[in-house]
Amino acid sequence: MKPEDIQITDWVRIVLGEVPWIFLLEVVIRIAIIYFILMFAMRAMGKRMSSMLSRTEMAALVSLAAANGVALMDPSRGVLPIVIIAAVVVGVERFIAWRSTQDANFERVVMDDMDILVKDGALQLGVMERTRITRERLLAQFRHEDIFNLGKVQRTYMEANGSFTILQYPEERPGLSIIPEIDQELRQEQKTEPNTFACATCGYVEKQAQKPQTTCPNCSSQEWSPAVVS
Repeated sequence: MKPEDIQITDWVRIVLGEVPWIFLLEVVIRIAIIYFILMFAMRAMGKRMSSMLSRTEMAALVSLAAANGVALMDPSRGVLPIVIIAAVVVGVERFIAWRSTQDANFERVVMDDMDILVKDGALQLGVMERTRITRERLLAQFRHEDIFNLGKVQRTYMEANGSFTILQYPEERPGLSIIPEIDQELRQEQKTEPNTFACATCGYVEKQAQKPQTTCPNCSSQEWSPAVVS
């Protein structure tokens, strides 16, 4: 299209483009076909496609979506290439899924492995840095699970699909308060544990009569806070 052909008041071109009105009916037919192709492809790739997606499943879904866009809007393109693309994507995804069930090493290479973000109430900052999970992001997840004391967390796993699995101690344990600093009123309502301090950075707990003057053995921080049990 030439620059002089573009008119800001040309509403027909803005709404319809340069195709005839009959193409709108063809679009309905195309999207119906593409919709059933996508549904069949997702059904063929298994039930996980309707829940949380893995990396390979997300890549497959994005590939299908990208291939569909041109065929949907370009009247010069047919839908047969979409069928071929869908068949290839489904085939590759099913092969990866089958191979992953046969070889654990292959699964770890393709799907990645889980990571431990919290051990015995202490953040594993090195692992968090490697997995690019921020401290506030993780603490927000705990608060979402009604956990307001880091010492309550026995283990936190970051699964291969990016979700969190949180294991809690059955009993109350002292640890770092994870209520935001901005909410001092609620922080002051928490019960503190006598002669117990938590690293203000990672949550590592030390039992001492006075505030520790040494660095944290878990993260080398020198900031300590009174440990809480609620």
